[in-house]
Amino acid sequence: MKPIHLIPLANGAGAGAGWAHEPELSLLEQLAASLARTFRTPCRIRPDRFDLSFSRDERRNQYYSTAIIQRLERAADPDARVLGVTACDLFVPVLTFVFGEAQLGGNCAVVSTARLNEEFYGLPRREEMLLERLIKEAAHELGHTFGLRHCMDWRCVMASSHAVERLDVKGADFCKACRTTIVEEGYW
Repeated sequence: MKPIHLIPLANGAGAGAGWAHEPELSLLEQLAASLARTFRTPCRIRPDRFDLSFSRDERRNQYYSTAIIQRLERAADPDARVLGVTACDLFVPVLTFVFGEAQLGGNCAVVSTARLNEEFYGLPRREEMLLERLIKEAAHELGHTFGLRHCMDWRCVMASSHAVERLDVKGADFCKACRTTIVEEGYW
């Protein structure tokens, strides 16, 4: 199985101004460890930063996830799966927001912590909930890179989640049918 590379995505604010919306290293480290266990493959955080300011839509004050994936694909190692992680709010034109997006059967995916964080909803920050949601969303988007579509089993990590409440009720694991598909495709 291809290793997974996590790439921190941030908005390069310009020379000397630092990076905005960069995910915390400790969060990325915990995510990498979880994904390595889930997918039974090495998962490492790449040291390079990826500037996603090119994908910002000024009117929406959000970042276009499809454009990010396309740029990641051009820069990606073809022998690895790439997961970009950002704290910037993502969108696709037909939806108000997305938690993430992936290339179905491809190598690249992107996830955002923006709407996974309780603070977005005016609630106190809960690190454990943020991590749990991020793990689920990352596994879901990486599942799409294995060719998996949305699952009808609401407990499966591949169940569709268009609201954070739906994300909270589903599990972090693949159901038997989705896991079987990955195995039959030769990934495990």
